[in-house]
Amino acid sequence: MRDAYHEELDSIGDSLVEMARLAGSALGRATTALLDADLALAESVIASDEKINDLHHELENRAIDLLARQQPVATDLRIVVTSLRMSADLERCGDLARHVAKVARLRYPESAVPRDLHATLLEMGQLAQRLVAKAALVIATKDVDKALELEQDDDAIDALHRELFSHLIDERWHHGIETAVDVTLVGRYYERFADHAVSVAKRVVYLVTGEHVAEFVAATEAADSVRD
Repeated sequence: MRDAYHEELDSIGDSLVEMARLAGSALGRATTALLDADLALAESVIASDEKINDLHHELENRAIDLLARQQPVATDLRIVVTSLRMSADLERCGDLARHVAKVARLRYPESAVPRDLHATLLEMGQLAQRLVAKAALVIATKDVDKALELEQDDDAIDALHRELFSHLIDERWHHGIETAVDVTLVGRYYERFADHAVSVAKRVVYLVTGEHVAEFVAATEAADSVRD
């Protein structure tokens, strides 16, 4: 009975990894659709978000069923509750990839993004994909050190996000208000996608250690200073 129970707990982790994989794939395809004005690809991203939503709802149902049947305590309870929160983060990642694809679809047959900003948004998309892939690895391995790296990795996306705004407020901007709104929205979608990936990694730290990231880092630094 307990073996089956722990298999169910493991399967929840597997579903989270799959959600992260699907969200990363969706964002990559949405970025291509955005920059290349690829309507068919944009439509496929929008349609495929249903798969992530289905996994989210399925995971919720399984977690609630485990809570009701097994009444887990201590670490097992933390796994179930934290997994629910990670699932919500990853479902939101899927939504944000869909939002990027919807901007691409809205402006078809033109690209919503001016040519001189393609490189910046491509880099934002690629970095966000790498963050969610790293979050998936952290879920699978429970690697706390790697989980802590994601917040620093996110700094690069934040810097690119600021770079976008510098273009928008530059007096030489000549692409109009509509394009400025599109770029603002898309930049925000990438930045939020990355934030959710970081949130997933932070939740893994809590799952493994029982401490929130700030508490864990402070305790680790205090222990290191004592040793020194």
